[in-house]
Amino acid sequence: MRNGRSKLAVLAAIPLLATACGGGGDTGGDTGGDAAAEQLSASLTGAGASFPDPLFQDLIYTYNQDVQPGVQINYQSVGSGAGVEQFLEQTVDFGSSEEPLDDEDLAAAQEARSCEAVQFPVVFGAVVIAFSNEALDGLVLDAETIAGIYSREITTFDDPAIAELNPDMELPSDEIIPVHRSDSSGTTYVFSHYLSTEVESWADEYGEGKELDWADGLVGGQQNDGVTQGITQNPGGIGYVNQSYAQEAGLAVAHIVNEDGTPIEPTLEATMAASEEVEVPDNFQFAIDNVGGDGYPIAGSNWIFTYTCGYEQANADAIIDFWTWALTDQSARDLAGELGYAPLGEALTDRVVAELEKTNSAN
Repeated sequence: MRNGRSKLAVLAAIPLLATACGGGGDTGGDTGGDAAAEQLSASLTGAGASFPDPLFQDLIYTYNQDVQPGVQINYQSVGSGAGVEQFLEQTVDFGSSEEPLDDEDLAAAQEARSCEAVQFPVVFGAVVIAFSNEALDGLVLDAETIAGIYSREITTFDDPAIAELNPDMELPSDEIIPVHRSDSSGTTYVFSHYLSTEVESWADEYGEGKELDWADGLVGGQQNDGVTQGITQNPGGIGYVNQSYAQEAGLAVAHIVNEDGTPIEPTLEATMAASEEVEVPDNFQFAIDNVGGDGYPIAGSNWIFTYTCGYEQANADAIIDFWTWALTDQSARDLAGELGYAPLGEALTDRVVAELEKTNSAN
């Protein structure tokens, strides 16, 4: 359920995942930061990615109802590009994106606020290739065929390149209608980064980023909701969306061939497997590349941005408490899993909470 409390306990408790990023204690039973023992009062505004919006809305609802009734959080799903822009313009308390702030963004934040920005990942998620035709559920695609579809070199579902990957599936001759994000989008960044690392011709012609110069003949949609609508409203529709949106809309999804040549269904377990391959540097600037094993290959993370100064202390306490709860409380982690997002592993969670606590530390 969007903008309300989701049904909990659909999945068993999701264990904290061990990562190759350092050690740490068990955070699975925490209920928030040190401020959680007291009642907080604050009003926060965040803006950015639509990729995690289903999760963020349910986390915010649950936190307000069950943890801190005095904290009001308004998260605006405006797309990653707008989220970064509003964060740098200081019109929100925190920003959100599927692409981390680069060195230029960090320098701009420093200049605008006269203190450093803080950024940290909060969840992993899959970008799925979804269809309007339910008979195509489980269709196998690889990076080359996806690139061919979005460059309009492959225009029907029975194209020989798709047929070769699906010898046992009866493919329709329907025209493919590719749908893309028309706003500045972190989901587009994850999708185009994957294609750029896997397909040289895509990297040369289209590259990667939150916005692309798309081929002619594609349909655009605002945010993940708009792409989902574009898929369902067009016979032959195909598009890239966060897994949660495909789940909610009941869309058929492709199995994507990973680095080991294995077609992988986009499941929570496959996203977890992809996230376990990530080596996260100290500055938290990373991408998920070359996923093999049981991992789903089109995967990304969502980052939250705050500042080390400039908040009223009540707001800073609420930011730290909410995100600490979202990262460490087991019911919050279960909720992420229910919606198809993979929580951070144990060691990475410890590192992220330590980074989060730098919020307003320079005041």
